[in-house]
Amino acid sequence: MYHATIAATLWPSRPTGAAALLRPALLVAAGVCMITLGAKASVPFWPVPLTLQTLAISVVAAAYGLRLGVATVGAYLAAGLLGAPVFAGMTTGVAPFLGPTGGFLVGFLVMAAIIGAAADRGWDKAWPKILAAMALANVIVFVPGLLWLGTFTGYGEKLLAAGLWPFALGTVVKTALAAALMPLAWSLVSRLRG
Repeated sequence: MYHATIAATLWPSRPTGAAALLRPALLVAAGVCMITLGAKASVPFWPVPLTLQTLAISVVAAAYGLRLGVATVGAYLAAGLLGAPVFAGMTTGVAPFLGPTGGFLVGFLVMAAIIGAAADRGWDKAWPKILAAMALANVIVFVPGLLWLGTFTGYGEKLLAAGLWPFALGTVVKTALAAALMPLAWSLVSRLRG
């Protein structure tokens, strides 16, 4: 069953003419900006930097739902692929996708899908449920991320030292923070509407 997301509650869709395209375009642009800010807030580890991208993607996907969340992350990745300076550091174009971070970038789409689908089911209103969805999504990001990173570092302990252990605590903190923000955001939305 579909539940209205924060974005749909604050700005309901009015499907009429060209105006119907303006709402999702503006929301996607705002989400891309938020994810970009998360990417730019980074600690330059090598070969993968520590950023706030996953925090931003978690919040955007939970606020937007499956379709708009995935579209936003897709637009973010497309912008970077086309040369916009949206990724951590100064890399743009195809290099981030072919370099050590490529698997994590692809994993962001899966992350947005999991969290967005949970939000569409109303899980973003209850901290335990959205925490479970965000935790699963954050773990799954590491699957393509580590598989691809291993082609650069080799597999085994060297891979875990480069791509997992430095990020484990940060991932737990960012996931808990993003999950805590959603019920607070719904409380604010209720006050604004009430």
